[in-house]
Amino acid sequence: MERDSAIVALGALAQGTRLDVFRLLVRHEPAGMAAGEIARQLDVPQNTMLAHLGILARAGLVQSERHSRSIIYRADLDILRALTIFLVKDCCAGNAELCAPLIAELAPCC
Repeated sequence: MERDSAIVALGALAQGTRLDVFRLLVRHEPAGMAAGEIARQLDVPQNTMLAHLGILARAGLVQSERHSRSIIYRADLDILRALTIFLVKDCCAGNAELCAPLIAELAPCC
């Protein structure tokens, strides 16, 4: 991931509702969720939710696919991985024992 792409992604996540949406979609991988269901679960008006989803999509963090009358949104886990790697790639100047706690923290959740 390039610096500018990371800035766009982090900027999209730097708002409470969008961060909540992205985390909710990550929890619902690989099935994804309909926009209306996301709005209901987070108690956000549907038109506001669509604006948030648009920002996340333009940042590359979510993908959408039409299924009949619904649009299903999914978190792009490849972008999440690339963003995470971008943030920690030069962790601790290559000093593995300093990075070990971070890696240990990430391992059980994945």
